[in-house]
Amino acid sequence: MRKNLKSRVKKILTRLGKAYGPGKCALHSSNPLELLVAVILSAQCTDKRVNIVTPHLFKKYKTAQDYAKAHPATFEEEIRSTGFYKNKARNIIACAKEIVAKHDGKVPNKMEELVKLPGVGRKTANAVLGNAFGIPGLCVDTHMIRINQKLGLTKNTDPVKIEFDLMPIVPEKEWTEFSHLIIHHGRVRCFARKPDCSHCAINDLCPSREDI
Repeated sequence: MRKNLKSRVKKILTRLGKAYGPGKCALHSSNPLELLVAVILSAQCTDKRVNIVTPHLFKKYKTAQDYAKAHPATFEEEIRSTGFYKNKARNIIACAKEIVAKHDGKVPNKMEELVKLPGVGRKTANAVLGNAFGIPGLCVDTHMIRINQKLGLTKNTDPVKIEFDLMPIVPEKEWTEFSHLIIHHGRVRCFARKPDCSHCAINDLCPSREDI
């Protein structure tokens, strides 16, 4: 069973890679701290909106110390348009304080250290590890949940359980790339309400495809 899934995943990776090119992170950043902030802001928000907000932030707050010293009310206003801004402001400031206090102001590059930071779960940690440090990680967002279920690669709904379902069937070195390609596929082709199965590069590999 697992052998068949691994073979299908390999075909999915190849097809989506040909259809979309190399997968890449849609959030703009130039270092691990910027990416960490951007990923926290992206919760329940589009990457496009986050990319509108972050240029100002990254110009004003250049270090973890800068974020740690941010005035909460001011910071809330600066990120208000990303939604849930009070929680996000609280988490980013607390996260920065932790990075300053326990990691010499540098974003850690280990899963077990990242998930101890306020507001950072495995999804955020994997995004940072994969895109800022080149350490493969499966970033399970809503697209990854929905599409991997449709592809029959998992029956779970919990992001962490899905991540662990995918680990043995997706080649480890491709974890980050697989995440990018599936997420992009969800944005441009496999829509939640009405998937565009007739133009899908992997429709014959999908047991949930609609009649075409």
